[in-house]
Amino acid sequence: MQINFKLRKEMMKININNNKKIAVLCGGAESNQERGVSLRSGTAVCSALREAGFDAEIIDLKSLDELEQNILGKNFKFDKAFIAMHGEWGEGGGLQAKLDALHMPYTGSEPKASELAMDKWASRELFKQAGIKIPKGLLFAHKTADFEQVVSKLGADIVVKPRAGGSTVGTSIIKNAKLESFNEAVSLAYESYLGDVLIEEYIPGRELTVGVWERGGKAEALPVIEIAPKHGFYDYENKYTAGSTEYIVPAVLDADIALSIADAAVKAHEVLGCRDYSRADFRLTPDGEFYILEVNTAPGMTATSLVPKAAKAAGFSMSEFVKIILNI
Repeated sequence: MQINFKLRKEMMKININNNKKIAVLCGGAESNQERGVSLRSGTAVCSALREAGFDAEIIDLKSLDELEQNILGKNFKFDKAFIAMHGEWGEGGGLQAKLDALHMPYTGSEPKASELAMDKWASRELFKQAGIKIPKGLLFAHKTADFEQVVSKLGADIVVKPRAGGSTVGTSIIKNAKLESFNEAVSLAYESYLGDVLIEEYIPGRELTVGVWERGGKAEALPVIEIAPKHGFYDYENKYTAGSTEYIVPAVLDADIALSIADAAVKAHEVLGCRDYSRADFRLTPDGEFYILEVNTAPGMTATSLVPKAAKAAGFSMSEFVKIILNI
């Protein structure tokens, strides 16, 4: 009898995994500016997990108080949670801390690493100590941001952003800053997350990002991606509007530069104490100097997201990628 090995392989894969029930946690509070993106990430992850043979279910959390009911309620029993939550809960460590308290295993980084990565000021200091170049920067409470001090120390081309936040919400790039544009940018950054405002020197050049994932307990870099928005900079609209940004993967770079940036991404992942996967963002100057901007511990998983694109370039389908991240 002739055996269809391809079909047998697919059946074995499903049989091995179909007794594992996975909660895909996404959404967030109605006020969360990244809620829509998180729901799209959750949908993509859930579909990929089902394709990989898991019994996956989307849990749209509008409050962290709903977590125990959804995870441990009599109608729900999950073997692991896949975090597809963006914004403060998923990237700031709050959701992870709740899951730890419920003794529910989950994907991604633990609370401390998530909190450190979300805090762009704290993570900058750790990157600097690890020998990874960072842009010059200043931190201000909203009312104390000093225009003259900023221009004196950072120059007139600056980036103004919330100390903590994601998806470039509240971020402004100002060329040849004037007091009025400066004040507007500071107010936008503050009002986006009601917290401190980080102001950095603008680094001219190319925007690059590197996904890092762990296989067999070892952190590895995925192919470097170059991000080239067709208009403006890589803001919220350009991130999540199909066709508005060109992604070059792998990025066209000298081999030594690509290797150095990949090594820096792995080092940043490790110095923050990240787990499973992360994504590091960089700027590369025309002179070949690169600077790290931040690390995301719960990167997007939508159709336009960067880490799935890098995984595909490395030869892994979305279902293969999430299965490795899930690690059960």
